[in-house]
Amino acid sequence: MRSSKSRSRNKSGRNNRSMGNIVNRVFDSSGPEGKVRGTPQQIVDKYNQLARDTQLSGDRVLAENFQQHAEHYLRLLSSAQKEQEQRREEQERQNRERQAERDRERAKRQEREANSGGDPSDTPQPDVVEEASDDSGLVETPETKKSDKPKRTRKPKPKAKADGDKAKGEDMPKAEGGDGAPEAAE
Repeated sequence: MRSSKSRSRNKSGRNNRSMGNIVNRVFDSSGPEGKVRGTPQQIVDKYNQLARDTQLSGDRVLAENFQQHAEHYLRLLSSAQKEQEQRREEQERQNRERQAERDRERAKRQEREANSGGDPSDTPQPDVVEEASDDSGLVETPETKKSDKPKRTRKPKPKAKADGDKAKGEDMPKAEGGDGAPEAAE
């Protein structure tokens, strides 16, 4: 069994919640003549109809009771509609501010284009490919390293022939000196 303390805390917490979409929410209202179910507008209409009927039958007290019930749901409905209207106005205001900001940015961009000659393709563009420097943040690879020494080219090795021409030195490439002598192996 729950204590009355916890129930009272739960009830007080309900009043602080947002109303949500009360306009379309379905309520069960326990009135003097039983339950009335529907949206706030339907409940208001039903209680007003019941108040008119009981007033015509001569029961003024019951008619007043129905009118009070109708007034309760009418207040609930009007506060929800006011809240919706405020949210809608706030959204419209935010939309107007965003549109004004976009218009200002567009005007600035058009002004810059007008000051620079109109056509953005006419403006000089920076070179995209730049030589890598130490502060570029790029990783240096063996292919990109610049060497202080000139590159040596390898000379092709002489092919050995099966018939013994190897000893003669014929068909051997000439050395840099051009003397035709066979080169020493490296």
